[in-house]
Amino acid sequence: MRILMLNPPFLPKFSRSSRSPAVSKGGTLYYPIWLAYTTGVVEREGHKVKLVDSPAENLTVAEVVKIAKKFRAGLVVIDASTPTINVDVKIAEEIKKETNAFTLLVGPHVSALPKETLKLSKKLDAVARHEYDYIVRDLAEELEKRKPNLAKVRGITYRKGNRILHNKDMPLIENLDELPFVSEVYLKHLNYKNYFYAANLWPEVTILSGRGCPYRCTFCVWPQTMTGHNYRKRSIENIADEFEFIIQNFKDVKEIFIEDDTFTADRERVRRFSRELVKRKIKISWSANSRADVDYKTLKEMKKANCRLLCVGFESANQKILNNIRKGITVEQIKKFMRAAKKAGILVHGCFMIGNQGETIDTIKETIKLAKELEPDTVQFFPIMVYPGTEAYEFFRRKGYLITNNFAEWLDSEGMHRTIVSRPWLSNEELVAWCDIARREFYLRPKYIAKKLLQAVTKPSEAIRIFKAAKTFLKHLNRAGYGYKYCSSGI
Repeated sequence: MRILMLNPPFLPKFSRSSRSPAVSKGGTLYYPIWLAYTTGVVEREGHKVKLVDSPAENLTVAEVVKIAKKFRAGLVVIDASTPTINVDVKIAEEIKKETNAFTLLVGPHVSALPKETLKLSKKLDAVARHEYDYIVRDLAEELEKRKPNLAKVRGITYRKGNRILHNKDMPLIENLDELPFVSEVYLKHLNYKNYFYAANLWPEVTILSGRGCPYRCTFCVWPQTMTGHNYRKRSIENIADEFEFIIQNFKDVKEIFIEDDTFTADRERVRRFSRELVKRKIKISWSANSRADVDYKTLKEMKKANCRLLCVGFESANQKILNNIRKGITVEQIKKFMRAAKKAGILVHGCFMIGNQGETIDTIKETIKLAKELEPDTVQFFPIMVYPGTEAYEFFRRKGYLITNNFAEWLDSEGMHRTIVSRPWLSNEELVAWCDIARREFYLRPKYIAKKLLQAVTKPSEAIRIFKAAKTFLKHLNRAGYGYKYCSSGI
């Protein structure tokens, strides 16, 4: 079967594959990682597959429809996100009209709202729920039959006449070593230089070493809609093999990013992995997502294995808020972790979230103060973004704090985050404004600017990502002037 795997058009550099889909102020553009893994699976089964990333290539709807027609796609798999769902459905309709291909929508949003998604258009054939690598594999096999029976395909919600039917779930993949390397798919289908993560060296390659997360943060979308809370892990040898593949085939790549929700959830595994890299004399820089509870012993071994940076969700400086969102971390642990990371020589990209349960102007000020005190290499301040399928979404919906049911309003006109959580004492506009203030307060300190200039001079490998991110980011700092006027209480 001829299968088109499509990250559909929206705005240029729109990161649909992010946990919080948007256009990034720092210029970050995520790989279409879930589409890419599935591309590898169905290619291995002998299907003719084409992976197209429209936001990365700045493709229009007309161009994508033309590609689908020329490719003669029989199955079109379309990634969908909450803020773009209506656009994604319209694109599926256009492709269906021109090709009569079977249209399948995938991703966190349709996993959370499968029947609601199919009700948006009678031209949609089905949605895949949760991890969809093997769902697409089985669906393609069934569609090739003379009389396909969609009732046999686990994991889909599909249309049959005027009825919408909901098949049993597809079991999550336990043996992740059996999946093809996602980097092989990038090499064949994508221009890896299109992708940029503001905290990472460029060019970089993003992979997964495992799926699922054992922690229960109320806001985190992937474990609640796609991958579950059981951390399923690739073998150490398999990950190291992919590192070697990347080094051999992406000659100018400077860093590998491990995009697991929490790579450091199993510290003994992290230490064994670090030792394996040292044993194989693999010297490429790498980074990963982490909790703020990793001990110095582990961090030291990671650094020895060329770990350069950890992306860490600190979220808030207020312990009650951390408890409300079930972060499972204390403020003291956060401070201890940062001291250990600095001692080990590992950089930290700190993630903070404004607007979680219990947030007030005073707690926002606490968080901004803590960010400055911790002094990570880079930070991001997000307004709370709640997505269907998460506990956070249900909490704020029940409280009556969601200002709209129109998913398009999850973003502003530029495609950037616009929270729709608004309380009587702290509006959604104020949350966004406070994020603008926080960025300005952190990044425009003379001490921080001097540190980054010195870093760019003394570590040339860091210079490209510093200036590439700053070029995109600085233009957004002017918005903080509005923030100061709007939040008259200031800092």
